[in-house]
Amino acid sequence: MALSNSQFQNIDDDDDDFQDACDMEGPVPSCTMDLDSALLEAKLAVNLFFNNKFTEAEALMKPWAKSSMYHSVGHSVFAYLEAMLTFEQQHISAASDALKQCLGVCNRYRKKNTLTETIGKTFKRINYDQYTDVEAHAELCTAEAMLLKAMLTFIEDETLTSLIKGGMKIRNCFAMYKECNNILVQRNWKSESSKVHFESGVRMGLGTFNLMISLLPGRVIKLLEFIGFSGNKQAGMQDLVAGSQSQGIRQVLCVMTLLGYNLIVCYVLSHREGDLKHCDELLSKQLKLYPDGVWFLFFKGRLEFMKGNLNDALTWYKKSWKSQNVWPQFHHLCFWELLWVNCLRLDWRESLLFATYLVENSKWSRTIYTYQKASIMCMLKRSELTSTDLRTLDGLMREVPKYKQRIAGKSLPMEKFACKKIERFFAQQSFLYVPALELMYVWNLFKILGKHFHLADGVYRIVEENLSELDERQQKRIQSPLTPYDVDNRALLLLLKGACLRQMDSPLQALKCLESVVGMYKDLKEDFYLVPYAIVEIALIYVDQGNKERAIIELEDAKKNYSGYSLESRLHFRIHTALIELKGKSYENIPTGND
Repeated sequence: MALSNSQFQNIDDDDDDFQDACDMEGPVPSCTMDLDSALLEAKLAVNLFFNNKFTEAEALMKPWAKSSMYHSVGHSVFAYLEAMLTFEQQHISAASDALKQCLGVCNRYRKKNTLTETIGKTFKRINYDQYTDVEAHAELCTAEAMLLKAMLTFIEDETLTSLIKGGMKIRNCFAMYKECNNILVQRNWKSESSKVHFESGVRMGLGTFNLMISLLPGRVIKLLEFIGFSGNKQAGMQDLVAGSQSQGIRQVLCVMTLLGYNLIVCYVLSHREGDLKHCDELLSKQLKLYPDGVWFLFFKGRLEFMKGNLNDALTWYKKSWKSQNVWPQFHHLCFWELLWVNCLRLDWRESLLFATYLVENSKWSRTIYTYQKASIMCMLKRSELTSTDLRTLDGLMREVPKYKQRIAGKSLPMEKFACKKIERFFAQQSFLYVPALELMYVWNLFKILGKHFHLADGVYRIVEENLSELDERQQKRIQSPLTPYDVDNRALLLLLKGACLRQMDSPLQALKCLESVVGMYKDLKEDFYLVPYAIVEIALIYVDQGNKERAIIELEDAKKNYSGYSLESRLHFRIHTALIELKGKSYENIPTGND
């Protein structure tokens, strides 16, 4: 009796997608492509893809997608990317079908075991020399297809059941990558070329898993470790760097992961900067290979953005945007970045152009895009707005809640935040204090202000003007009580002022502003998030001054004593990375009052 590996890899029996893939196994077709040829064509397709020749790359993969595992994976990746870029149901369904077919193709080539061999695996060490090169690569390709299918699950059906299923698939995928690592290390490889390509895939998979899991808050990591995950940042980085230096087919994917981590993840989820020098080195090499490649032009723009070189960032983002038209949805990524670059330049009119395009054309989050456009309009002086502009602003604010999404019964945190701000807008007679600056802060873009004094100074002056305006409004009604949101508005402006002053290297003035925010906690009406965010800013001032002990106290205060506020999980990611840096990974094992 022969059983496929897929039947004992912890894949749930009730998972229709994977069961269908197993049912599709069948015999290996008589008209097949050998592994070396498949790898060569896949390598060529990678080069075509990163040179913006998407149609040619897809045409190379599609004819063999039903019989060659590497062609099938390549074909699935194209379908998956189109689904992610468009969020259209027809493309999501097409990607799901392509991945199901891919899993079926891969399963045909995976090693088959008798029932006796399967049971024996429990009691004795596996002899990986029994795997052929084809069977080894089939394991790796299956892991990659499983990961893409798991990620697709989250947008195919936004229910709690789908989230759980997606999580289980990712767990199974992680287990397969670890098994592939065993094959890599313990097998005697006869073909060095085959090993190099296999190793680059293992490095990419395990490296990405380790790196991303290590970013999660401590209690989440403990839960994941209980169900079989592990996250070691150092090991993940070592794998990805090694993969990026190899000649394997997935070398460029390791490079992309390193660039994404250092230029995006670090800036969104932590207070730290990415390794910009390493990114510069990686991009120099990749842009020589792919001078017009949309992805590397984009990352070059992001690198200049993170350096605070805003004019250079604009140039590179526009090059990326204009380098291809096959996937116009990729333009939305560039427009998102161009929107924020222009916000930091305080060029609200230019930023408004890109915000408008995203509202009208992108399907990722109409709620966020609509609120962003309205927020930018709020930054324009009232005298600059026509009656038509004011009606447009009012209409945008009313549109925001209509598109709010729910995933597994939960609203997206940033969409929920935007909807709360809409309520405030109408409660304050169609007015908000510096909403675009607030968005810049919560998207963690203030750290870029510290790159050049004039950037921080420009934002600082706007905040000061609004504080003066708030003072004037309060003085005019000196005989009457404060309006319901006066304290919230002042706390927001003081938080932004303190954050600017920290970037301007004025720690004592920054502390004064931030401590004032903390002191307002009991008087706030609804913007309770301002206080824990201010405490973390205070902690980072102590980090800058080398006072680790005081920084840890402040971070633990923000972590343990505040909950239920807007964008809480976003702040906890930053607290987690700061504590790891200050105390080391061992701090996760220290029991807390919340555990």
